Amino acid sequence: MTSGIFTRTLVLAVMLTSGALQASPATYQTSAITSDNLPVFYPQLKQQMTFQDSWLAGKYHDFSVWRTQTRKILRQALLTPDSTIAFAAETLDQQDRGSYLAKKIALNITDESRIQGILLTPKSHGPHPAIVLLHDHGSKFDIGKEKMIRPWGNPAQLASAQAWSEKFFSGKFVGDELAKRGYVVFAIDALGWGDRGPMTYEQQQALASNFFNLGRSLAGNMAYEDMRTVDFVATLPSVDRHRIGVVGFSMGAYRAWQLAALSDKVAVTAAISWFGSYQGLMTPGNNVLRGQSAFYMLHPGIANKLDFPDIASLAAPKPMLLFNGGKDKLFPQTSVEQAYAKVHTVWRSQQADARLMTRIWPALGHVFYKEQQDVVFPWLDHWLKP
Repeated sequence: MTSGIFTRTLVLAVMLTSGALQASPATYQTSAITSDNLPVFYPQLKQQMTFQDSWLAGKYHDFSVWRTQTRKILRQALLTPDSTIAFAAETLDQQDRGSYLAKKIALNITDESRIQGILLTPKSHGPHPAIVLLHDHGSKFDIGKEKMIRPWGNPAQLASAQAWSEKFFSGKFVGDELAKRGYVVFAIDALGWGDRGPMTYEQQQALASNFFNLGRSLAGNMAYEDMRTVDFVATLPSVDRHRIGVVGFSMGAYRAWQLAALSDKVAVTAAISWFGSYQGLMTPGNNVLRGQSAFYMLHPGIANKLDFPDIASLAAPKPMLLFNGGKDKLFPQTSVEQAYAKVHTVWRSQQADARLMTRIWPALGHVFYKEQQDVVFPWLDHWLKP
């Protein structure tokens, strides 16, 4: 009997000999999908995920050559062409917030999408360092950019955003806190959130498949729009284009280190509560196996070439901060530690380990609380303020 993927032995094959049926034993799969929606042979597939394009695979000896070639592989996997039209930004509304101004900005984020973003600009003399904020998923779609920057003009939206801030950010709006520290801050909605909905949890899978039906990718669309967001911020007269950082929480953290991997315009990255290894996350019971929201982070053909920390390592040797909570059920500590070890190996190989900060907060879950902000914000100041 063959072991492993076969689930039971049945008397299957029959032979007709001299008019009589004669049975012989054979084996085959009678159940091919696990309760976690994995193929029963997923352990064999995981063994085939050798991440052959990782810097640590040893195929390359020149880091800059590896980064250039591997970034091309990742960029092609986005299935999203470069935009050709101007941003054509215009101010829709603004609010004075004391030391800084808040503006609602309309812009062409791609050739197909004209969207709204929120821009915070200090009143002090510039040019200023800038932060692109990347919001989380949270299965909460009525707000996106408003999770990170305090909204105005819509009482229901403000109440929703305030409740989210209390739950995940110790009652703080991360963007407003950064603007008070002298940063230009900008955030947009990912497709499906805020102004770019409406979206329900159950719609995500159909949306993702329809992107593929159209020859595109939902994950690639989000990644490319994030690239364009940095490109837009770099055009602002109030911004020092050499001092642009990205900060994200949860799905926004994934977006942050992915964006740093894809764009040379990103100088510094802080990613809170989304980091781990494929080997540690593709395990029974993990949230990424549910589909739906996972499609925002799935690029065709990449998983067998690059692990998550391999992608983040494309940003080396630039400064990067990665925080996870020890009680975060979405990211098992073993998976996080595996991923941290990988990126540290890469940064060390470039004599830049001092530029990489990783930390597991034992008492915290899937959050970006004030005690973490009190470490992240000065760390950003260190790298982005002269």
